[in-house]
Amino acid sequence: MKLLILTQKIDVNDPILGFFHRWVEEFSKNFEQITVICLQKGEYNLPQNTKILSLGKENFRLFQKFKYLFNFWKYIWQERKTYDFVFVHMNQEYVLLGGIFWKLFGKKIYIWRNHHAGSFLTDVAVAFCEKVFCTSKYSYTAKYKKTVLMPVGIDTNKFIKLESSKVNKIRNSILFIGRISPSKNIHLFIEALGILKDEGISFTANIYGDASPDDILYFEKLTLRARELGLEDILKFQKGVPNHRTPEIYNSHEIFVNLSSSGMYDKTIFEAMACGGLVLASNDNLRDQIDDRLVINNRKAEEVATRLTMILALLEEEKQKIISDNIKFAETHSLNHLSEKLLVMME
Repeated sequence: MKLLILTQKIDVNDPILGFFHRWVEEFSKNFEQITVICLQKGEYNLPQNTKILSLGKENFRLFQKFKYLFNFWKYIWQERKTYDFVFVHMNQEYVLLGGIFWKLFGKKIYIWRNHHAGSFLTDVAVAFCEKVFCTSKYSYTAKYKKTVLMPVGIDTNKFIKLESSKVNKIRNSILFIGRISPSKNIHLFIEALGILKDEGISFTANIYGDASPDDILYFEKLTLRARELGLEDILKFQKGVPNHRTPEIYNSHEIFVNLSSSGMYDKTIFEAMACGGLVLASNDNLRDQIDDRLVINNRKAEEVATRLTMILALLEEEKQKIISDNIKFAETHSLNHLSEKLLVMME
């Protein structure tokens, strides 16, 4: 079986998309040949049966979008004999651009799209596909008959709970990792921390992530609000880090908070669980899967603060029971399980 993958970026050092490098590496074990077309490439180290072709975003120039289109059409034609299946990761635009071509040449198309938002164009893209993959039953794409719910796909060989002798876990520490974006509801997280401070609860917190150019103003508002709440000595904003460097960060914190919508089901939730973190999330996919006290009902700062207070007050024995259960749950969403299921779905 020969596979063509289309994705945004191949770069092991990218703070947001670096995980996909590991996905391609794992997929290469199950396919004879993999060709990857990406919008942008950075540093990578992949098996010999994997070829990387970039549309050229790393070399920005005037009229670049025309170059993207030219390269896209050139590559899918040039490589047409080197793939039988097409796997599009997140970007429906690739299907809209190449769907007719792939159908005419008998290429089976599959799309991975996991997000609460969608549109008529999403529906059109899906019409070209054999199957649609997502991880959340609240994703826009979960509604189709051809949709298959998949494991989230975390590397459970890398994301593990480290022994206490190998990491310094900071007591009463709270962590957020992800894009600095309004969709992540970081403003609610900061307001909740302000409530904890006012109630005299002892804690420290870190936010790891970068803002896109469109979200710089949002980031500036977050830092201003943190100062207004008097959190300068308690909450630290950190630069985004590559995915392969995050296991130690997860392991050094007690609590991980994720306030994304249920339609997104962020991988960071499972990475934190696998590393032994107490995960507090506003995601309905987790109901009846983990301790319900750690699933937020209403995405409001007051409830986030109440749940954090509860977690901080748990007895150590109870914390360890939750951590053990969460690690077992995270293992069901391993990259290995995802790769195996993807292969079965394409056969």
